[in-house]
Amino acid sequence: MFKVWYRDFKVWTRYFTSSFVANLGEPILYLLAIGFGLGRYVASFDGLSYAEFIAPALVVVSVMNTASFETTFSSYTRMAVQKTFDAIAATPLTFRQIVRGEILWAASKACFSSMVIFGVVAAFGLVKTPWAFAVVLICAVQGILFASLGILATAFAKSYEMFNYYFTLFISPMFLFSGTFFPLGGLPDWVYAVAWAMPLTHAVAGAREIFQGPPGPVFFKSLLWLGIAAALVSWAAVRKMEKRLFV
Repeated sequence: MFKVWYRDFKVWTRYFTSSFVANLGEPILYLLAIGFGLGRYVASFDGLSYAEFIAPALVVVSVMNTASFETTFSSYTRMAVQKTFDAIAATPLTFRQIVRGEILWAASKACFSSMVIFGVVAAFGLVKTPWAFAVVLICAVQGILFASLGILATAFAKSYEMFNYYFTLFISPMFLFSGTFFPLGGLPDWVYAVAWAMPLTHAVAGAREIFQGPPGPVFFKSLLWLGIAAALVSWAAVRKMEKRLFV
């Protein structure tokens, strides 16, 4: 598993700069355009400026995006186009170890991206307490969860085009309706219920609380929810992908 992680890491270092810009540019633009631009015309939420409100959400959104793209388009390329998985399987490593290595690498890459975003947010003065550094716990578990979800989607994919369904019908709604840009309390009851079934909602809620002070019930509940979901989805993703690779 760790050898697969190291292999992906070494490949990534070859195109680090372009990957860095792609993964981090969008969250920074959202912070500048929406947090500080639109934020001038938005009332504060619970005593927070709009930039302070969305800053922790953008940190965890970067985890979702990075892990999702890595385990869909990139993993599919390694599996179906480059046949990298087949080549690795010729070594003593098993398909199960390959898939777990892919999940671990995507989660690691996602955590790195989120910590760079965290640094940008801190540079703008939006980190008010050292407790905010504990957001790395949320990012780590969330990274495993979204990496596993991406692998599960890849296990069903027959072409790159099939990922349009995954991102349009699953990732995009989470980005918009998980409390990233506005509180969930004003949504209709049925939308609110759907939103709380989305993984990103719990990551945003936990991150937002830890950005304001010591961890409380919301942080621990979010971490527990994400942890249980990550364990279940990673198990399903490994089994499904292993079954596909054996075919």
